[in-house]
Amino acid sequence: MATSNIEQRLAQRGLTLPAPLQMPPGAVLPFPWVHVLGRRVFISGHGPTEADGSLAQPLGKVGAEVSAEQAYAAAHLTGLAILGSLQRTLGDLDRIDCWLKVFGMVNSAPGFNRQPGVINGFSDLILDVFGAERGAHARSAVGMAALPFDIPVEIEGELLLRA
Repeated sequence: MATSNIEQRLAQRGLTLPAPLQMPPGAVLPFPWVHVLGRRVFISGHGPTEADGSLAQPLGKVGAEVSAEQAYAAAHLTGLAILGSLQRTLGDLDRIDCWLKVFGMVNSAPGFNRQPGVINGFSDLILDVFGAERGAHARSAVGMAALPFDIPVEIEGELLLRA
């Protein structure tokens, strides 16, 4: 089977897609990680994971337990988790025509206001791997009082498949 262009770009950068999220004990999610409707693809909120699918550390609020730099890295890992879910659902990341919209949520300590810089960890990855044209996306980056399982970052999005 031929390697896709996106898979080649990931490999050239030394990046690998993680295994599916290992859900914390007792957690049940009654929805798919990726929902395809025609050419539109809706991506449920993902958090940062390690290669084995476990939640990436550190956990906690950005600006308190987690630094802005650690949160940027968490957003990058979240991007890889999303690409892993897309790969498992679509079979080939080259089916993606373009990214449309990204919504980034940051588990923010009171007074932390650098959410856009944190979510750049995701956007920088997508722009690097998909290129400026396919990877460009509208985006919001907001602070939240809490996120599931105390993850520092959660990201959801929407993209369009090739015709």
